[in-house]
Amino acid sequence: LAESWEPNDDASVWTFKIRRGVKFHSGANLTPRDVVATFDRLSNPDSGGNALSALRGVISPGSGRAVDDATVEFRLEAPNGNFPYLVSSDNYNAIILPADFDPGDWERTFQGTGPWILDRYTPKVGVTYRKNPDYWDTDRQPLADRNELKFFADEQAAVLALQGNQIDIISHFSISGGQSLLNNPDAEVIETRAATHRQVHMRTDMEPFGDKRVRLAMGLLLDRRAMVDGLFNGKADLGNDHPFAPVFPSTDTSVRQRARDVDRARQLLRDAGKGDGFSVRLSTWRGFEIPDLAVLIQNAAKEVGINIELSITDSSTYYGDGVFGKSTWLDSVMGITEYGHRGVPNVFLGAPLKSDGTWNSAHFKNSDYDRLVDEYVAAVDIDSQKRAAGQIERLLLEETPLLIPYFYFFLTATKPNVAGVEPSAMGHLDLNQAGFTA
Repeated sequence: LAESWEPNDDASVWTFKIRRGVKFHSGANLTPRDVVATFDRLSNPDSGGNALSALRGVISPGSGRAVDDATVEFRLEAPNGNFPYLVSSDNYNAIILPADFDPGDWERTFQGTGPWILDRYTPKVGVTYRKNPDYWDTDRQPLADRNELKFFADEQAAVLALQGNQIDIISHFSISGGQSLLNNPDAEVIETRAATHRQVHMRTDMEPFGDKRVRLAMGLLLDRRAMVDGLFNGKADLGNDHPFAPVFPSTDTSVRQRARDVDRARQLLRDAGKGDGFSVRLSTWRGFEIPDLAVLIQNAAKEVGINIELSITDSSTYYGDGVFGKSTWLDSVMGITEYGHRGVPNVFLGAPLKSDGTWNSAHFKNSDYDRLVDEYVAAVDIDSQKRAAGQIERLLLEETPLLIPYFYFFLTATKPNVAGVEPSAMGHLDLNQAGFTA
């Protein structure tokens, strides 16, 4: 919805030119006032919304203003070279709504400016859309008149539906649940390299992980290549216990990859006074390959006398209220949490790792880290970002508050006679140019 954007000299102010002639599904015209109101709402600390994971400390209500009838200016709380990503579809919360719209009505209307208008939505069943005749992008008008999304209670049901010709596309499937699609002549797989990953947090403020040597030992016990090959059929990049995935242009790939070294792990544990091992509970939830990852970590730890008790529950039990004191995720001594793809690593660097991070399950507090992240975030050019990234990567390898063993690819499946499907690793599915071949 923005035609262009540019920062001032230090990227503390960003100016966006808003596209003219865009209509909401209601027929009202999109204006800069709607953009400002949307981000005032999303950045409101009292909202408790997920958008705060990206916007907290970046903007707040009043940061944006309508300069004229086609321009919005954001004055940031601190310089941010990647700010456009945080107000784009890369931030899955950032749907622009009319200034006077009640967000509580959204599930009833699916109000927006996109190419598809809501026909019918049934929770836990599905949603049907019709083509938007007023969609602004005349070069990418939907080819189809309608599309229907079906919701499935589990992944296997969706895979069987594709194989049984009940559906034409699976927007996302995992290796653990969709293995049968990989070499199936009746399915086409679209593979998108991504920053999607699992974070294994270790409470840096509690035993047994208060000593960084113990955390480092845990990192040295993992056979990452075996995980990539065994859990993902090779469709993943190795992780190096920091959030800079190889797919990010700013990642410093010269930083040495951590490798399995059981002997050094034993020595580190002896140095930390834990040569006889210890017992700890690892909490997580039952989804995708996560329980298998938990077992692999458990087995690796046994080699040095560490006894890991697994507590694997449903997702609602694990995540709880998603706030400190009311969440197994944020309060457990050790846990595994999934993180979806982002176009830039800002959220990964801030929410789970900064001292004031909203998702800091490791309870990691390091002033040098906080300073380096601020430097990275403020950098506008890739070279400057990469210099800060290298320092962050090395610091996290030294401190190891998290284990990030891999970044796995985003997989989409279609029937062979379906073309023009454009997925993103964020989980978006662009169906504007989708249709059937002969």
